[in-house]
Amino acid sequence: MTNPAERLVDLLDLERIELDIFRGRSPDESLQRVFGGQVAGQALVAAGRTTDGQRPVHSLHAYFLRPGRPGVPIVYQVERVRDGRSFTTRRVVAIQQGRTIFNLTASFHSSEPGIEQQLPMPDVPGPEGLPTLADEVRAHLGTLPEAFARMERRQPFDIRYVERLRWTDEELKGAEPRSAVWMRAVGPLGDDPLVHTCALTYASDMMLLDAVRVPVEPLWGPRGFDMASLDHAMWFHRPFRTDEWFLYEQESPVATGGRGLARGQIYDRAGRLLVSVVQEGLFRPLPPAEGAADGG
Repeated sequence: MTNPAERLVDLLDLERIELDIFRGRSPDESLQRVFGGQVAGQALVAAGRTTDGQRPVHSLHAYFLRPGRPGVPIVYQVERVRDGRSFTTRRVVAIQQGRTIFNLTASFHSSEPGIEQQLPMPDVPGPEGLPTLADEVRAHLGTLPEAFARMERRQPFDIRYVERLRWTDEELKGAEPRSAVWMRAVGPLGDDPLVHTCALTYASDMMLLDAVRVPVEPLWGPRGFDMASLDHAMWFHRPFRTDEWFLYEQESPVATGGRGLARGQIYDRAGRLLVSVVQEGLFRPLPPAEGAADGG
């Protein structure tokens, strides 16, 4: 398969090796650790596969405990905590080479009538008129580095920043800890709602900590900080498709003590709030020699 969206669907298609035990692939890529969104998305697939499929997930809470090793399979063990009249609860432990690297609790809820209200979506330009990430890098550097081109070919999401990227210290001055992007899968993801939910869970970890970085360094280019997701929480408010455009608005209310907190809101084109996200991440300065031009 050459389509990155198809590869994402395949990555989320876990192998069932026992009633409540699943195994997920971990691509052998040139990364120091497994991407956290991959582990979260796969864990949510495992949780969802142990339900009757009639109740969509409404929230998840997770902790990243150890870095996962790329190229090594991950086993997901599911505990059926509760099957109630309206709610279903599952707990998932991700294990790699005998060590727990991640745990997740997910709650599923039957749809029911209730009040309808939300704060409005920010007034931002639509995605069609915005440059792609590759276009922004090419415009800044005059060319697209091969390392970035390889990453772009593997990337399952089209990403378009609402505001022009800042590349210099001068441009960073006075920047608020906020960021916003339009995103969608680069190809169809099928019609299984669980796949779309898990694909968006994958995407939600891709750049939420961008909001912490905005005031201190360019989002793409040499990295001056060691960043890693520590925990992750999501609330799913309405049905959605991850292969249609969604706006991912992020802000960081605080960064201190080597950690940064980020909040995200995900909207569809109609302005409906689909998902709320909160994450805390490690945020430590790297010694100058350890900075890497991997960005994002």
